[in-house]
Amino acid sequence: MKRAIPVVVLSIAGLVPIWRYEPSIGGSTTTTEAASTPSASSSSGPGASSGTVVKGTTVTTEKGPVQVQVTFQGDKITAVRMLQQPNHPQTTAAVPKLIAETLEAQSADIDTVSGATITTEGYKESLQAAIDANAEAAAASPSPSASASTASAARTVDGPAVNTAKGTVQVQVTFEGDEISTVKMLQQPNHPQTTAAVPKLIAETLEAQSADIDTVSGATITSDGYRESLQAAIDAKG
Repeated sequence: MKRAIPVVVLSIAGLVPIWRYEPSIGGSTTTTEAASTPSASSSSGPGASSGTVVKGTTVTTEKGPVQVQVTFQGDKITAVRMLQQPNHPQTTAAVPKLIAETLEAQSADIDTVSGATITTEGYKESLQAAIDANAEAAAASPSPSASASTASAARTVDGPAVNTAKGTVQVQVTFEGDEISTVKMLQQPNHPQTTAAVPKLIAETLEAQSADIDTVSGATITSDGYRESLQAAIDAKG
């Protein structure tokens, strides 16, 4: 009888964990739903971490204000983020679709999301304003690298002033690399034949890319002075 008591006690103790165990129902489902819910306020594409960020205008709609922020790489839309949007279930559902269509179309020419017409119109208006602002900024500010390249390639050289029987002749030459891009007369005789000859001399220089050009009939003295000043400018450029 004494041996039976410990056996009963141990049996009861072994059943305690079974009695206390209660399976969890529904906990994992809640967590899964929260993780899979898409963010209605933002979306990003490749390169969203860098680029030019432009805010669109705030558009007031019947449902509430709508405003987008767009990230550009050059003129390519890489990301769109909602800064303001109506607090409405249909808007929440529509925003990811609008952003996805924008990234695909690369413009504000996208379809209206069914059930969110007002939000869609506000979105497209704010988006177009951002696109226009980015285009205007790009047009007003040329690429720094391109500007630096052009500035470094262009060089202007003044030829010496050559005294002739008709008066002083002096040219100014602009080079783009080794090419003569423009020729300007700094000094020339005040004579009708010189005035008529200069455009011909410049046109021949740009075609020949040298001072080896023909003398203009009726303006021999001016032609000789022009070629002398021109050759000196070419030599000085090196």
